[in-house]
Amino acid sequence: MTLTTIDPTAALVVIDLQKGIVSAHNDGPVVEQAAHLATEFRRHGLPVVLVNVVGRAPGRTEAGWSGGTPPPGWTDLIDELDVQPTDHLITKRRRSAFHDTGLDTLLRDLGVTQVVLAGISTSAGVESTARSASDHGYNVVLATDAMSDPDTDAHRHSVERVFPKLGETATTAEVLDRVEATR
Repeated sequence: MTLTTIDPTAALVVIDLQKGIVSAHNDGPVVEQAAHLATEFRRHGLPVVLVNVVGRAPGRTEAGWSGGTPPPGWTDLIDELDVQPTDHLITKRRRSAFHDTGLDTLLRDLGVTQVVLAGISTSAGVESTARSASDHGYNVVLATDAMSDPDTDAHRHSVERVFPKLGETATTAEVLDRVEATR
């Protein structure tokens, strides 16, 4: 479904745009679009939530870092996001930014009714967070040009098949046009 409106209490949630992940993806356009969204949400006084991941679910450990610990600096948010004192930082240990993080409480305390999602990876962290946001009752918007996945087929599947069932999809420009129109 395409974007119809931006709620007066929308928040931007940027998933896993951190040094260790972005350097492996080499996604300049995604970084540029997500940073632009963050700048404009801040300019309009809307909440910006920046999420990083520091671990993975317990259990099978074949994938990931040896010893279960990421290399130094791996979890640091990328400089392009230009983290501001007004931003809200969430650290997750699972795919969804809602699982055991306090994100739902934060958003409810801020009066947020809609989340705009961006980040990496489309079929994992972004999709898991979108599913959780929908389950928590938020209006979900997915900025499809501000996200990517190392697997292009998985990205396309999430964008074309999964996201329309969870919320509305739009480009960064479409989201910002709607934000501008409501402010």
